[in-house]
Amino acid sequence: MGRQRHGRRIVPNSSKDVGDFTPHGKEDKKKDFTNSILHRKEKKKKPDIAKIFINISIGLCIFSLVWFFYAMYMRSYLAKRIVTLHPSPKIIDENGTSAAVCPERFWGSYRPQVYFGMKTRSPRPIVTGMMWLRQFGGLDINLRHNCEQGDHLPSYGWLMHDGTSFGIQEIRDVDFTLTTEFVKRAGGDHGGDWTWRITAKQQAPVISLLFYVAADGQGSLQPHIEEKNRLGSVTGSSEELGQFKLTFRKPSAGGNTIEKFASYNHLTTVSLGLDKLTEVVKNSLSGRFVYSSPSGEKRHYIAVDSYKPPSPQQPKQRGEERKESDFVVHQVTVQTPFQIEVLFESASFKERPNQLAGDVLTEELEKKKYAFDEKFEKVFGLQKKGYTPSQIKFSKAALSNMLGGLGYFNGQSAVQSKFNEYPLLYPEGPLFTAVPSRSFFPRGFLWDEGFHQLLVNKWDPDITKESIGHWLDLMNVEGWIPREQILDDEARSKVPAEFIIQRNENANPPTLFLALQKLIGSSGLETKQLDKKTKDFLKRLFPRLQTWFEWYNTTQLGPVANSYRWRGRDKDTDLFLNPKTLTSGLDDYPRASHPSQDERHVDLYCWMTLISRIMTDIAKLLGEPYEIYERTYMSLSDSSVLEELHWSEQLKAFADYGNHTQSVILQREKVYIPPGQPRHQLPTARLVRSVRKAPKLQYVNAFGYISLFPFLLQVLQPDSPKLEHILKDIHDEQKLWTPFGLRSLSKSDPLYMKRNTEHDAPYWRGPIWININYLAIRALHYYANVDGPYKETAASLYQELRTNVVQNIYTQYTETGYVWEQYNDSSGKGQGSHPFTGWSALCVLIMAEDY
Repeated sequence: MGRQRHGRRIVPNSSKDVGDFTPHGKEDKKKDFTNSILHRKEKKKKPDIAKIFINISIGLCIFSLVWFFYAMYMRSYLAKRIVTLHPSPKIIDENGTSAAVCPERFWGSYRPQVYFGMKTRSPRPIVTGMMWLRQFGGLDINLRHNCEQGDHLPSYGWLMHDGTSFGIQEIRDVDFTLTTEFVKRAGGDHGGDWTWRITAKQQAPVISLLFYVAADGQGSLQPHIEEKNRLGSVTGSSEELGQFKLTFRKPSAGGNTIEKFASYNHLTTVSLGLDKLTEVVKNSLSGRFVYSSPSGEKRHYIAVDSYKPPSPQQPKQRGEERKESDFVVHQVTVQTPFQIEVLFESASFKERPNQLAGDVLTEELEKKKYAFDEKFEKVFGLQKKGYTPSQIKFSKAALSNMLGGLGYFNGQSAVQSKFNEYPLLYPEGPLFTAVPSRSFFPRGFLWDEGFHQLLVNKWDPDITKESIGHWLDLMNVEGWIPREQILDDEARSKVPAEFIIQRNENANPPTLFLALQKLIGSSGLETKQLDKKTKDFLKRLFPRLQTWFEWYNTTQLGPVANSYRWRGRDKDTDLFLNPKTLTSGLDDYPRASHPSQDERHVDLYCWMTLISRIMTDIAKLLGEPYEIYERTYMSLSDSSVLEELHWSEQLKAFADYGNHTQSVILQREKVYIPPGQPRHQLPTARLVRSVRKAPKLQYVNAFGYISLFPFLLQVLQPDSPKLEHILKDIHDEQKLWTPFGLRSLSKSDPLYMKRNTEHDAPYWRGPIWININYLAIRALHYYANVDGPYKETAASLYQELRTNVVQNIYTQYTETGYVWEQYNDSSGKGQGSHPFTGWSALCVLIMAEDY
């Protein structure tokens, strides 16, 4: 017999169940009792179900609260990651740039944005500099201080600069020339002494030189007046610099000691930031002073008088009011020609042999010039290659402007991620970097710096290590580095507001790996022995390089396996003929006309191939795990993968892929004019994009620099048939070839030299850029020196392109006095910002055939 379920009895219904029979009365009682129990149980079932629902509701509420607080925590956590620095030990120690650790580079011309100035590599430095103005020029006060293209100087730039201890610069104004020279001398505990010599040439003009010293939020200055109103010296102190003295010697006639007649003025005040120095001086100028020339003629001249600083305002950079800092100006007004010296002496230099002035300074300068010339020939060998003295002088100037363009900045970037409603301030930090252009881009750019350091490394590998170390020390925990470094008030004053905020989904080409490749060498890695200093440097670098590689390899992935896509394309497609891709470095180069997540970018694919190879090499040299990088490299370097993703059989070229149409134009938008409305009261009709044919997923038919990247970064195998197509297209005058270098976009392309907006002239749509031409010349040199069917073609193109590029840059320098940002593909003329002795200075390596 089966068991009972749910507590119910089986009642007997036959004689066979007589043993279980119960009398009728008792049976009824038992039934009543049983029914009562069952009734109570049924009653209990209803509240049990309610309780279950209540419990479930409570559980859901608790779960929702936990999830809410967890989500809030995660959002807060993710929001903070953008401003959380990488956890590995810093590459450059906290005091790594101090006088105690690196005295030879503590002082330097680290203010590339001014015509002439020096400062210490300190978070709150003492800065020195020079301004000048021409007297008796009418109402126009042409005060020169910050490098400005609007000053229209015939030329200015370093003729010699060794990167550490001396430099000679020539500044040509309209009717006179200033030569600025400086020499440093080691000694003491605070970076030693230095002296400036300023020589003014040409007869007749009366000019004023204004030498100044300023503190940047720390330190104090005390002026010392001599002979009634002449500022003879300034003494001061700061935490990093200790006690010091700055002496202003009287002007003399040329190289002899005969004093020139001069008028003197000075200003002792305060400033609210280094970016305000020009403004302070301008607002202090007065025309009430009288200049009495040796001939007896008296004329009113302009000089510093007095200045009352405005009330301090809340700064944008820091969370506290900007501290007023001491600022002292010494003005000397004198007729050209003349020579004047400014001496800085450190109080900790106890056993100074003599003052670094006069004949002693002249002797030191001659020694430095000789040493520079000797080292230059030893490093680059241009004399042996048969270059003329004039060409060698030009190449020395190109190198010197790169070294003289090294800057030291300290401050905070403004950054934002998708988890931040408003921009945040990045942790404060220093950056030692070269800059692209003293007049237009006097700050650090991530993709420029890799090219800069190719040249700097050839001259002084220690400077390259410091620069790379500073850049990677700015990496956050995610592996992101802000691509444009706008760290202090001086840098910020040169940047339009819309470009200040850096966003953490945006990359830049990882060109620092090119400099690392030069540091380790590119061949013989299995047997290569690194020097201990370089190996130790790479060991400190390696954890950050791992994170950096991983950041690129995850955040910039494309829509299909092994593909990559630049983030950060312009989103307002209606205003651009072709939306820009600033993050790629090739701003307005034509990409897919309609940005989408389906895009694949061939240049980024090639950068990832290159850096995976270099990461493999570095890991092997250090004995670190390398398999993940090697697997990535083997995958990306597979020609079938590259061709499947980026080779267009129709175009016979490598290309981007995306949602694209070629049928787009810019035209004036139609503006409705209400009846009776005067036309002059209406807003100006904008140029907007008109799409004539719907876009579709396809290869982007723009042939130019992007198409060359498998060749430029030497991803293509030497026997690849695709190399034949590239070499043929390079030499086609209707495509990229010109007598001055390779143009950036094919002459036959529909967007060749087309404006991108009403206000944006073509930038990477035809002009010749030297960094890409350097890569092309380097690649031709490589393919000309490895076995392959195109070896002879590559060798011929190498010689021709190298000659064209070098000759044109040199010609433009001799004609204009400048190295330029880009060169016109029709005439070869320099254009864009100038001086541009960032990557355009790579012409020195091209001349030296050092790749």
